[in-house]
Amino acid sequence: MDSAVAQVTVYLPLIISAVKAVVVLAVGWILAGFVSRLIKSRVNASPRIDDTLGSFASSVAKYLILVITVIAVLQLFGIQATSLVAILGAASLAIGLALQGTLGDLAAGVMLILFRPYKVGQFVDIGGTTGTVKDINLFMTELATADNVQILMPNGKAWGSVITNYAVHPTRRCDLVFGIDYSDNINEAMEIIRKLAAEDERVHDDPAPWIGVTNLGDSSVDISVRLWCASGDLWGLKTDMIKKVKEAFDAGGVSIPFPHMVQVPSS
Repeated sequence: MDSAVAQVTVYLPLIISAVKAVVVLAVGWILAGFVSRLIKSRVNASPRIDDTLGSFASSVAKYLILVITVIAVLQLFGIQATSLVAILGAASLAIGLALQGTLGDLAAGVMLILFRPYKVGQFVDIGGTTGTVKDINLFMTELATADNVQILMPNGKAWGSVITNYAVHPTRRCDLVFGIDYSDNINEAMEIIRKLAAEDERVHDDPAPWIGVTNLGDSSVDISVRLWCASGDLWGLKTDMIKKVKEAFDAGGVSIPFPHMVQVPSS
């Protein structure tokens, strides 16, 4: 009986430390999530602060609290901060080699926040992957494609790729090409297009619409159209103009040629 009590007495401090460690880990994990959500909501609620900074700041706060929690747990088992620094210093080379990709993503995340080539909510093309930016954290960028598929891209890859941001400038140019038959009147066709562009309120007057013949093809005279509009109106304007021009050409007797296949009988 005395030996059992002695064993319990020996292991009791360790058991107490383990219980305390579990409690500290649980509290630290809950606190990290709470502070992260709080910072993100507060920053995003302010119209003067970019939502991108909210996501990044909340991510930094979460990982910082988790690191402090781990240090506190280690101290419960008698590992002092000075000893922990010595251990981390000795293991830094191995950790750096093992996590060089992750550390590169972390560094790239900092660069993305500093230079901000794209922000949350913008439509971008990153290394051939297109989508709307949903989130930017310490290690990766989250995109949603046009058909609402989630894409998670490491920040290192994003920073090292060609970034095309379609939402930076408030205006975009809408480029269209219409082919007409060689027998049709070019000026009448151009006038139809010019009238339709003038009637559409989405088309800007400055820069003014440009319409001109740009190619004499094998079976058509190609008329190019360049219209400026707000970035958000680009695709709507493009599809509407194609439909309206087709209908106006049909009503005005302007034909749109298309390839024909001629079968030559063998001799």
